[in-house]
Amino acid sequence: MDDRKTPELKNSIDLDRFRLRTFIENLRGSDQLDVREDPVDLADMAAIMQGNPKAVWFKKAGPEGAEVVGNVVGGRERLARALGVPRQEIVKELQRRLRLQPQIVELTRDEAPVQQVVITGDDIDVLTLPAHLQHAFDGAPYISATVDFSIDPATGLSNCGIRRLMLRGPKETGVDLNAPSDLRAIYMAAQARGEKVPVAYVIGMHPIDMVAATMKQPGDELGLISSLRAAPMAAVKCVTQPVMVPADSEMVLEGYLDPAGYTEKEGPYGEYLGYYGGVKRNPVFRITAITHRTDALFQTATISGSRMDMTDTSNLEALRTELNAWEALKSVVREPIAIYAPVSAGGSMSVRFSLKQRYPGEARSALHTVLGSTSAKHAFAVDPDIDIFNDQQFEWAFGTRFQVDKDLIQATAVRLSPLDPSLHGSLTGAKAGFDLTWPVQYANKWELQIPVPPQYPGKKFASLKAALEDGPKRFEELMAATGSRDGREIVREMFAMAGVERDDLGRYFLKA
Repeated sequence: MDDRKTPELKNSIDLDRFRLRTFIENLRGSDQLDVREDPVDLADMAAIMQGNPKAVWFKKAGPEGAEVVGNVVGGRERLARALGVPRQEIVKELQRRLRLQPQIVELTRDEAPVQQVVITGDDIDVLTLPAHLQHAFDGAPYISATVDFSIDPATGLSNCGIRRLMLRGPKETGVDLNAPSDLRAIYMAAQARGEKVPVAYVIGMHPIDMVAATMKQPGDELGLISSLRAAPMAAVKCVTQPVMVPADSEMVLEGYLDPAGYTEKEGPYGEYLGYYGGVKRNPVFRITAITHRTDALFQTATISGSRMDMTDTSNLEALRTELNAWEALKSVVREPIAIYAPVSAGGSMSVRFSLKQRYPGEARSALHTVLGSTSAKHAFAVDPDIDIFNDQQFEWAFGTRFQVDKDLIQATAVRLSPLDPSLHGSLTGAKAGFDLTWPVQYANKWELQIPVPPQYPGKKFASLKAALEDGPKRFEELMAATGSRDGREIVREMFAMAGVERDDLGRYFLKA
């Protein structure tokens, strides 16, 4: 942090490299972007994005003809592109970047693109922003793709998270602060002192920044964004609040959480597990400034509904779950192979992992660890021959390698997500682990090997008899030994040959 104003570092920063608009522009011409050139009413945007596998760029949204992009991280491929790695390497890449030292450079107001336009006082009107009704029963239009930044007075460190804002008036919104979080703890402490909590809600950030906002890592979370970018990051102090934000963002709503407490009704709203959350009492966010780029790209998020695999929130939640589970796995498993949190289950309710077992019980230990270290209700352990990202392979393993009376572990009366509708209001629930691995003592049995097309391995022999005299061989090996590209002639020759026998593995040999 001491080098925030180093000229050399400041000059090295590209203020468009990690801009949301830049990322979206780079998706042009791919199968990851749906561009809507014609005017679109705000009322129709949700239906266009629901279940859409692509990011959607509205070039003329609402009566103002605003540019809006949604569902930006609603697909794993786009998250992989943001990080520059294949889909299966995302978690390993995040782990690598988390070890990088953050580099933050502080810019002045004149240098920060996000403060090219500053709106304060009576000119503030959040209702001019293209927020839209996202779900049929929502309490109002929501600004849904926001990353909030605040300062923890106890430590002086930046805190960030992803929360929604419900439109209430030109200068105020509702905010959901019911779920346990650092910001909730900061607010509760401030409310007890009768103090406001300065907060900045950033709208329009690079996918990497949104991934950072979902993580729970010790230290300064503004610096976490820099680490995950694997590059120096420019930050700027808000115009009206003592909070730092990324200077290359699209837009910022500055303000404070009213110290009056949980006074106003917020919701209902379509939550990230695919069902509605009810009306709750929440604090009010009061806006003191709006700043943005001159050509700001407004962002909205996809959150709920029956196609969770194509929502922003589920894809982000899956990465956080995978990262936490992988870190826990490494502490108990010698050779973890891969991990996957299915996005269709909200990204947090189910975890699959593969491992190479070295001793009996290792998979069971791993299942207990994953269930205890994440919010997942169900965890599945498989052997390395199963591709956990492939639903067909996984279901095959589930159907053929699992016995419920031997391979199921359960934990009861444990804490689960309060948004899980199957709890029916209960504060605790149950978790289960499914061991789909072969027991170590049986793992090498030939009956458990997966059939594949013949590859014809083995050395050549002068004759079929010579091959059989060399030792027991599978039929595939006999074809390779004789150079046969048919096989039937081998059957005919062995039928006429005296002393041909077969062992318990089905291999052919000549009886002495």
